[in-house]
Amino acid sequence: MASSSSSSRQMKHQVFLSFRGEDTRLNFTVHLLQALKDKGLNVFFDEEKLEKGEELSHALSQAIAASDLSILVLSKDYASSQSCLAELSDIMDRKRKPTDKHIVLPIFYHVDPSDVRNIGGTFKTSFEEHESKRPIEDMKRWKVAFAEIGASKGWHIEGGKSDRFETEYIKDVVEYVLKKLNSNCRSVSEELVGIDDQKKKLLVLIEQAGIHVIGLWGMSGIGKTTLADAVYKEVSPKFECSLFLQNISEKIKKQGSESLRNELLSKLLNNTLSIGYPYHERLNNKKILLVFDDVTDPDQMDFVGVKYFGPGSKIIVTSRDIQVLRNGGANHIHEVKKLNMNDSFQLFSTYAFQLLNLPVDFKYLSFKFVEYAQGNPLALKVLGLKLYTKSIKEWKSEVTKLKQCGEIKLSHILKSSLDGLDEIEKNIFLDVACIFKGQHLNYVEKILNNYYKGARCGISKLVGKCLLEVKYESISMHGMLEEMGKDIVMQESEYPGKRSRLWNCKDVEEVISYDKNLTNLREIDVSYCKNLRKMHNLSGAINLELLRCIGCESLVELWSEDDHIELVNLREIYVSECKNIRKICNLSRAINLEFLDCSYSKSLVELWNEDDRMDLVHLRKIYFDGCVNLRKIPNLSRAINLEFLGCSNCKSLVELPCLNHLASLHQYSLRLNGCYSLKKFPKVPRPFCSLDLPETKVEEVSDSIKDLHKLETLWLGKSKVKKVSINILKLEFLRKLDLSGCPIEEVSLPFDPLCNLQHLKMSGSAVKNVSIKLESLRKLNLSGCPMVKFPEIQEA
Repeated sequence: MASSSSSSRQMKHQVFLSFRGEDTRLNFTVHLLQALKDKGLNVFFDEEKLEKGEELSHALSQAIAASDLSILVLSKDYASSQSCLAELSDIMDRKRKPTDKHIVLPIFYHVDPSDVRNIGGTFKTSFEEHESKRPIEDMKRWKVAFAEIGASKGWHIEGGKSDRFETEYIKDVVEYVLKKLNSNCRSVSEELVGIDDQKKKLLVLIEQAGIHVIGLWGMSGIGKTTLADAVYKEVSPKFECSLFLQNISEKIKKQGSESLRNELLSKLLNNTLSIGYPYHERLNNKKILLVFDDVTDPDQMDFVGVKYFGPGSKIIVTSRDIQVLRNGGANHIHEVKKLNMNDSFQLFSTYAFQLLNLPVDFKYLSFKFVEYAQGNPLALKVLGLKLYTKSIKEWKSEVTKLKQCGEIKLSHILKSSLDGLDEIEKNIFLDVACIFKGQHLNYVEKILNNYYKGARCGISKLVGKCLLEVKYESISMHGMLEEMGKDIVMQESEYPGKRSRLWNCKDVEEVISYDKNLTNLREIDVSYCKNLRKMHNLSGAINLELLRCIGCESLVELWSEDDHIELVNLREIYVSECKNIRKICNLSRAINLEFLDCSYSKSLVELWNEDDRMDLVHLRKIYFDGCVNLRKIPNLSRAINLEFLGCSNCKSLVELPCLNHLASLHQYSLRLNGCYSLKKFPKVPRPFCSLDLPETKVEEVSDSIKDLHKLETLWLGKSKVKKVSINILKLEFLRKLDLSGCPIEEVSLPFDPLCNLQHLKMSGSAVKNVSIKLESLRKLNLSGCPMVKFPEIQEA
């Protein structure tokens, strides 16, 4: 119960405190009262005690009418007091009035909110006792009010060892009360927690003379409209005329821009007659506040003629596309931020529990849902409402389901973000959602460029529309958008094999085991699937373009040699980090293959057979890096467009195939570092200017060295070179030669042919005799060599 004012003079109170004295007067309530007073709040509270059954006093009734906010401490014996129920009834009467902005905050103190909503537990007993003493109309009013307050948002203080300290709850209550009392836009603050800081920034911008058009940018559901509405309601009284136009793009589509423009101008100019061009001068005399919500085209920002608005006019524009705001002439663009964890928990709690704090038993599960929503108010609301009144068992079930598919209602709302995307942008969105989320941006761009012209531009547009994010050079997206994208693909067909993309290991295993009609399938990603041993029965996937099996630890082979799989559209294969795969099968039927990545597959011993007709004319990049057991790379004579061959740290690789016919293979795209077992000097393309073969087992620089007529640097340090062909003298552009640590014993380099050699390094080699007559030589290192006599050196 609240007590009457000790002052005979009626005064306005900011807070009315209703409580049951016998339950909380000497503990929780008195501490709450003190905390409110410490913040300078005027609280209606006094020490006089009304007797049980006493009518609501005139002073109490007046205090409720004069206060801005009521706090009700609902304890176990609250309903046993008729005066408390009378207070509650009066408070709820005020709350129901549309014109009354009275704020009501319940605190469920050591009671279950569901018992309040349903009048159960001790409350049922109390109401039964009152029924024999009170009129039916009173009982009806009290029950309605009690059920209503039980469904209102507040705090649930359970008590017990696992709950928070009461002082922490009191701090939360006081902060929330201050926020509510200071807000001139209560309804918005209730809808979107965490809006105040962003609203303050925008209010500052509104006051700046040089800023006329303010853009609010962010993804669907982030709160752009709500934030714009909060600012609009706060500042609109300062303008001669104001107008908030929601869903402008949709209205223009349905109504047409000219018709809509005339309607808006009529409202702005208070004129229902036909609007002609003289409206320019009339607009110029007015200070106008205009909000355009959900703009998708820059032209929509000026179709009313905002450039003619009078001095001090402000236009607020919300859009999912930052480029629209830039092209439309926004002076300042504010990115609407996601909610932080504290605000996310509070918003989620208000919808999931109708409380302003999380019940102890649901804290861990709530964290899962809040983490999943990633600060998106829309996601938090939809998830919270879906879980409202459900049991812990049902919550756990929903956590499991979330990984399979997004909430349908939310998906429909988020799908509006895809409106206006062209086919390439939609495909990029779905590719990232199903396959590439979390991958390095450059890596994703390179892959997508193989399928779509202008992939980089498409990614940029999707980032601008808040459908994709780039964080720490990786491409990402909101979890809800990811699930929505996957849901779109799943809705293509109830049969996984008839969908365009597969990413679920279970679906893939089912498809390759039983499905034969796979003509719609374009992409398969089973990366890090632990049980997949073989990708068989893909013969029907004639349109498959991408196959990713990264990190499949049980994968032994892609398919058997006898499977005769005709993957004529397959462009890219990834089997990197598959530690048990031993052989890459015949790929002769993958005639359009462009990319093969087998890197760090440590058990890989062999590739296709030498006699396989591998017409891989489109193959551009091959990665064998880190394949420590790979001994040989087969004939690549038909891979005439090969641009990159990565063999770094192939410690068992003995020889390379002939590469001198590969005109597109450049010196920096042939990686041989760490190929410690390489024995034969490789035949590389003639234009090579540099060749690095350090620490290999190459014993001889062969006669074929003469073909590298543009070679400028040759690194053979710590290799097994014992002999250098005299044909090296034909390399007139050679500037640097490293033979350090080699077992070579004699070097003879005459003056004329190697006229450009400047650096010769032979430190630690076995060289004993050196004859060097080179005018060009600038650096010579023979340290640690068993020299018989100091070499003869040509003077410069």
